[in-house]
Amino acid sequence: MSIRRFLDKTPVIADSAYVDESAVIIGEVTLGKDVSIWPLVVARGDHQAIKIGDGTNVQDGTVIHIASSNEYVPGGLPCVVGEGVTVGHKAMLHACTIGNLCLIGMSSTILDGAVIEDHVMVGAGSLVPMGKRLESGYLYLGSPVKQLRKLSDREKFYIDYSWKHYVETKNSFIETLKQS
Repeated sequence: MSIRRFLDKTPVIADSAYVDESAVIIGEVTLGKDVSIWPLVVARGDHQAIKIGDGTNVQDGTVIHIASSNEYVPGGLPCVVGEGVTVGHKAMLHACTIGNLCLIGMSSTILDGAVIEDHVMVGAGSLVPMGKRLESGYLYLGSPVKQLRKLSDREKFYIDYSWKHYVETKNSFIETLKQS
């Protein structure tokens, strides 16, 4: 795995987190307890912070970045991902805020300043535009994303199941690596 310092910023990774050896973590990145970062993920906190909350899993090929300070975004924007979130394969999270217990579908893009409240499911391939706020308790889909309907009980169950399943999977990977 490539964990790199940038300027005076060094990643902070909880002891119980798992970072795949092909992932790249740079700069001001904080990974909480039981976070899992899977193959080919890049999290680059070069001029602002990235924070990933406890129990969150970031799946293969995802890119997480921030917005640097400039005339349009004074001070820049961090990227904050809450607890118990599943980020699907090849997602792009750019300078956004994602609440707790969300599912971000594969190949979705979440842009600068977007806020995804707690308990939201974003369908695969969706685009969440800059500054858009997604209300808690709903399924969103499309490019640009549109609110489809309230989450079903099955979808709520799946969001909860998914992050817990990935904590178990992460633990199995760690045990397997210890035995190698």
